[in-house]
Amino acid sequence: MNAKILVIDDEPDVVDLLAINLKAAGFNVLAADNGEAGLAKARAEVPDLIVLDLMLPRMSGTEVCKLLKRDAATAAIPIIMVTAKGEEVDRIIGLELGADDYVTKPFSPRELSLRAQSILRRSQPEPARPERIKHGALTLDHARHEVFIGEEKIELTATEFKLLALLLERKGRVQSRDRLLNDVWGYESVIDTRTVDTHVRRLREKMGRLADYVETVRGVGYRLLDTV
Repeated sequence: MNAKILVIDDEPDVVDLLAINLKAAGFNVLAADNGEAGLAKARAEVPDLIVLDLMLPRMSGTEVCKLLKRDAATAAIPIIMVTAKGEEVDRIIGLELGADDYVTKPFSPRELSLRAQSILRRSQPEPARPERIKHGALTLDHARHEVFIGEEKIELTATEFKLLALLLERKGRVQSRDRLLNDVWGYESVIDTRTVDTHVRRLREKMGRLADYVETVRGVGYRLLDTV
């Protein structure tokens, strides 16, 4: 694949383990052991993907993420966050700032490698689709990458936008978590369906009064209702 991945983590054992596995998968690996160094290296090298630990010395991972997404030169770089077990608040903040995915320590290096491959595949051109989809008070504009509820614009991350677009395009049809992992995240094997649940929860919160459009089908997945 020859894509360049920057690992920003202050634990040498973690960096070494990831470097071995990512190189075995065909990636070129760069590393930084603190937030400031990671930010500088991201700006200098412009990697294809960043694996970012949120608990870093000198500058937190969330601050690194925020600064990368504010800079036009680095805003499009996909980010996989690494969080401590149970740190849901940090995870949500990271997703809000524009991170594409997360893994929780301890994690499988193979799992992270598969996630990286899938995210990079997502950057390939997508097939043609309707520029604008309207559903009741909800409007999604592909060309402008904007979503409105009535006249009010709602701010979605790239992944939330893609998730909502897919649900709109398949309105009324149940989408299993495995199917969503494949079609939104590009995962060809089941890794962790909590990724889907976290993004759906955040999407519903942002949809406000239209949150009930996204229905949970117990034990299966989600669908967008025709009416609420």
